[in-house]
Amino acid sequence: MFQLEHTRTMFQLEHFVRTMLCPSPAGWRMLPSSNVLAAPHFASAAYALASVLAWGTSDFLGGYATRRANAFLFAVVFNLGGLALAATVAAAIHAPFPSTRTILWVLAGGMFGGAAVAIFFRALSQGRMGVTAPIAAVLGAAIPTLFSIFTEGLPGKLPIFGFVVASLGLWLITRTQPGEGIDEDGGRPAGIGLAVLAGLGFACFYLCIRQAGDASVFWIAALSRTGGLVVTGVVVLVGGNFRDITSAGVRWAVLTGCIDSLGTILFVRASQTGRLDEAVVISSLYPAVTVLLARLFLKEHFTRWRFVGLLAALAAVPMIASG
Repeated sequence: MFQLEHTRTMFQLEHFVRTMLCPSPAGWRMLPSSNVLAAPHFASAAYALASVLAWGTSDFLGGYATRRANAFLFAVVFNLGGLALAATVAAAIHAPFPSTRTILWVLAGGMFGGAAVAIFFRALSQGRMGVTAPIAAVLGAAIPTLFSIFTEGLPGKLPIFGFVVASLGLWLITRTQPGEGIDEDGGRPAGIGLAVLAGLGFACFYLCIRQAGDASVFWIAALSRTGGLVVTGVVVLVGGNFRDITSAGVRWAVLTGCIDSLGTILFVRASQTGRLDEAVVISSLYPAVTVLLARLFLKEHFTRWRFVGLLAALAAVPMIASG
């Protein structure tokens, strides 16, 4: 009896995962401005918004943990944790393995994304999270958005207005106050240069993942972590730094990698069920979560303008999703 109930429970779990996160074209309609398949109303936005929570949380944890660990060594363990989670789920539900073309695109995206994550964690650990996180997000979103508009055509007027409101919100969140995050010599805010590099890497990640098509989101997440593991592992091997992380740091890295992989799975699902620009712009609002967590746990300064920026970012989501 127990074995029967266990089997039934596993079947129900597998059915739920397949239904919620695996492509299923039945009942979809064609977007009028492109050849992209669209899920039921607001489904893509819901996936993208969920990825915001996952990515914002993982960035906060990673940025905090790498203050006491080598960023690339942390990223190696981070990628191992995410790879283990995604591959385990993919194997458990018997998700079909992607084609060679998809594998190559995802591995390339994973390499860009893996390097970007390590650089981004370093930027977060050097400067204030509320300053560096939005810069990487804005730059990472701008390039794929322009690419999507060029290849898929302009979205509706309301989604375009939503893009503007989201950009304004992120700018307000990014807005540096006097003395905030400034280096001791009075120069520019710490970590800004690294945040720009990370943003470029994130943009390449988004574009490569889009080229992967409608393959299993779990295999895409697993393969992207494999690409990230390769590039960060090479950096660590060349540098010969294998001990600059504590046992607690390893645990935080595994947890952060699992949460980040969940965000990747949700983002891939959002991009598969809607336009790339809409999925990217909404997903790029994750700094709002990072900023809020930094305010709650690290007591970072939170201005009135940042609060307005957060409200603008939230207001932009339904506008973008309306397309």
